[in-house]
Amino acid sequence: MTAFNYCKVLIVDDEQLIRQGIKHFMNWEQEGFLIVGEASNGSEALVLIEELRPHIVITDIVMPVMDGEELTRIIKQRYPAIEVIILSSFGEFNYVRSTFQSGVADYILKPKLEMRHLLSVLKLAASKIPGLGEQQSEADGKLSVDSLLEKLLSGYNDEDSLSSVGHYFPHRYYALIGTKSVEGAGFVQAAQKIVAELIPDYVAYELPTGSECTTLLINTDESGLDKLLRQAKQSFQQAADSVADKAIVIGEPFDKLAMLHERYEGNLLKLMAYGFFLPEVPVFIYNDLPKLQASIEPFNLNRFTDEFKRERFDDAFDYLSGHVHALSANYRMNVFEFKSFLGNLIFNMTVLLGNMKYDNKELDNSKFTYFRAIEDAVTAKEAIAALDRFIVLAKACIADKAEQPGNVNMKRLLDYIDEHYAEPLNLTEMAKHFHFNPSYLSNYFSTHNEEGFIDYLHKVRTDKAASLLRKGEAMISEISGMVGYSDHSYFCKVFKRHTGHSPSSYRRQYMK
Repeated sequence: MTAFNYCKVLIVDDEQLIRQGIKHFMNWEQEGFLIVGEASNGSEALVLIEELRPHIVITDIVMPVMDGEELTRIIKQRYPAIEVIILSSFGEFNYVRSTFQSGVADYILKPKLEMRHLLSVLKLAASKIPGLGEQQSEADGKLSVDSLLEKLLSGYNDEDSLSSVGHYFPHRYYALIGTKSVEGAGFVQAAQKIVAELIPDYVAYELPTGSECTTLLINTDESGLDKLLRQAKQSFQQAADSVADKAIVIGEPFDKLAMLHERYEGNLLKLMAYGFFLPEVPVFIYNDLPKLQASIEPFNLNRFTDEFKRERFDDAFDYLSGHVHALSANYRMNVFEFKSFLGNLIFNMTVLLGNMKYDNKELDNSKFTYFRAIEDAVTAKEAIAALDRFIVLAKACIADKAEQPGNVNMKRLLDYIDEHYAEPLNLTEMAKHFHFNPSYLSNYFSTHNEEGFIDYLHKVRTDKAASLLRKGEAMISEISGMVGYSDHSYFCKVFKRHTGHSPSSYRRQYMK
């Protein structure tokens, strides 16, 4: 092939590594292309275009001095015969869309830039240029399907491309079958074999999803789709161990290829996330999911914090454990939110113990290890196990302080109040029970506890009253006596001082 017959290409990108990577991607001359130059911005590119007259310009969209959008507009004004291919990153699609108004030939996502796709896009662009060699229609057609699927997955709806490759999808309905299995090739081969046994008349393409997951697009007719949804679960369950190392998911079908992005992002990936909470379920089908557990109340951080501050750690940890395990039963919960919740608990416990004068140095130094363990967890059980390991460490920190003589005595005093709060308890009676002088006990209590005796007793009683008010069973006048107040009006004053609400207002607000 003479130089005259080559399709001349100019590369424009402010990142040298990108330019070098494209130049050395393959033997371009063997494929009919000649890299004639490179530039780091649009301004440099215009100088080279005037000198080299390339057939195709590959340009980044975001560059200093002159970006790809302005460069494309000028090229199409001055050199309308030159084809322009845009390089872009995720999140720049609105920016890319504006270049199509100027007549750009195509675009490629940088994170998914690979030889086969780049070559297909270049060949499609070259096919529009007269005198540059024979068209390889069948091969280019297959490559154009891959290019189209990548566009649709990214959210860009190319109507022209959809119509040009329509004959590759002869049936009315589409379905996605996917897994997060790392053995992508093995899954595709095994999945196609299972589908072929169920519905012989179908078309399948592996979607260019990168490393996120492995997904097969199935195109079939109504009877094939019906059979797939009725029998695929059993077939995939029987072969689950050999087909994939993660759950297999069959998403909600659709009848327009333009819906691919919506069904992939909004349906298939969500179904895949359910496997985080239900790793024992081998197959998820959009209309045949496990029964959800009853909804649970939001985590009451104030309650947890109060239990901690009052050093009722067993109650605090029991409440925490029960809530976390109930939360993990809701497989529809966002995985990121679940992991963030566990991480926030670790952070809060570390801060609380530090504020309470516990030696939390080891907790503080190791908390990032537990953050990472939760972040890297592939199942809810693994994430909870990391939290449980941190709690073991926290309990050891608590035990170290509790074993000090002064703290042991203080705990006995607090436990006594928690057990006898409903009785007419006072400092004199308590001092007599523990064989202390009342004034010494008052001073000891204030020295070793955040609140004095009276304030702590009021706090315990109002907490118990608040719990009874939330249950909504007893009358308010009864509750005051149940928590140790013989004077109802005095109880109301104390309750409002500690909670900011009257008992009736607190109950109404909770019921809402």
